[in-house]
Amino acid sequence: MSDLKKMYRQINSDSFPGKMEIAFEEDGERQVLYYEKTSWEIDGERKGLRYGENPDQPAALYRPVNGNLHLGEVETLEPGNYLASDAELLQSGKHPGKINITDIDAALNILRYLHSRPAAVIIKHNNPSGAAVGSDLYNAYHKAFQADRLAAFGGAVAVNRPLDKETAEYMVSSYIEVLAAPDFENGVMEILARRKNLRVMRIRNISRLESFVGKKVLDFSSLMDGGLILQYQFEPAILSPEQFLPAESEYKGESYRVTTEPTRAQLEDMLFGWLVEAGITSNSVIYVKDGATVGIGTGEQDRVGVAEIARDKAYRKYADRLSWELFNTPFNLLQDSHKEAEVMKRTRELRGNLEGSIMVSDAFFPFRDGVDVGLKEKIGGIVQPGGSLRDFESIQACNEAGIPMVFTGQRSFKH
Repeated sequence: MSDLKKMYRQINSDSFPGKMEIAFEEDGERQVLYYEKTSWEIDGERKGLRYGENPDQPAALYRPVNGNLHLGEVETLEPGNYLASDAELLQSGKHPGKINITDIDAALNILRYLHSRPAAVIIKHNNPSGAAVGSDLYNAYHKAFQADRLAAFGGAVAVNRPLDKETAEYMVSSYIEVLAAPDFENGVMEILARRKNLRVMRIRNISRLESFVGKKVLDFSSLMDGGLILQYQFEPAILSPEQFLPAESEYKGESYRVTTEPTRAQLEDMLFGWLVEAGITSNSVIYVKDGATVGIGTGEQDRVGVAEIARDKAYRKYADRLSWELFNTPFNLLQDSHKEAEVMKRTRELRGNLEGSIMVSDAFFPFRDGVDVGLKEKIGGIVQPGGSLRDFESIQACNEAGIPMVFTGQRSFKH
């Protein structure tokens, strides 16, 4: 078994060139994007990515170095505004691999919409295990971590404020793989050094992430035969509570509209949830409450199923959180029937912390059965794109329960 472990420590040599060009040409007009390979000097040796998604996949990271690309009416992000493609590696631990970079990038993709408050996002396999905003960075990270303590193990963390000592102490109390912040207060790096395999990245542009909102980036997807699909990266159109659309619909000549108006606090959670949802793999449904994720369902094939998965995860994760708070022991290690019964009793009474939460869906509900999953847990409101032929069913369901629902008018699929 010791020989097998070596493959996770090795750094692959790669044959990728130091520079790369991508040219676009139409009607004699030619635009070329220039890239150079990113590398870091560690222990006197300069290397690029350790490996790709798996140890036997060589990989390389490139950063853009030339001017904007203009395609039609769209102008892409200017180079030089580097984030994960040119992170400053302050502590290397194990050399960074492809997943480390893409997970930090996924966190930043969510964080850029949460710039107005201290925020933390924990990513596992390109999806958040927890995301939260708070009164300060410690509060935000605590909420994000407690949303799913188990999945946070080995995660990639990004925060949008300089890391302070108190938050750093909290972080090193558990195992995380990668940490990115705009800066680090005095004494923080000494705390982080206790985790020798932790990769610590300073990305100064995190401090101005709001300037990346609305900027277009080309998304390249490779097909099995070497073909490419290009699209512009998704951008949520709803960036303030006032932009939500009323949940209304017509069906067979009859008009339907949700009659309960959301409170200001609910609108804030609706916006937070929708902006986090934009960074989650579809099909997805999530539940958020008080500026933090409660249950996250991702990558499912049906909307009812993913609503149920997010609900079930909320119960399991809340039970684990209670077990830790009450007995300083993960729920699956309690080994005490009375303690287990107490935790489960409280979890059921509090409905896995789902009561009063906001249910967020990245696409419309084809029927009301997906909405009903949340209503049975006494959720406080719903955000969804709208546009289903049978939106009236979801509207009726919300009116029966007396809760608000808003439409975004925009689907946020992410594959």
